[in-house]
Amino acid sequence: MNLLTRAYILERYGVRLGVAQLSELLCVAEGTIRNQISAETFPVPTYVEGGRRFASYEAIATYLDAMTQRANRS
Repeated sequence: MNLLTRAYILERYGVRLGVAQLSELLCVAEGTIRNQISAETFPVPTYVEGGRRFASYEAIATYLDAMTQRANRS
C-alpha cells in the first residue's frame, strides 16, 4: 500500500471519482471506460449512485499500486 498514491488521489479528486476523472487520471478515453464497464472488463470496481458511475479513490489507488509493482517486476 502506497500512502502517497492514496494521498494524491484523495487530494486531487476526493473520495470518489466519476468517469471523467477516471479518464483524466488513467489517460483513457471516457468512451473506452464506459465500454469496458459495460463489458465488465474495467480493472477497477465501480458503482452507480444517483444515476452516475463512480469508483472509490481506494480502489483506484490499489489498482495503480498493483500496476506499479507489475511494471517494476518486468
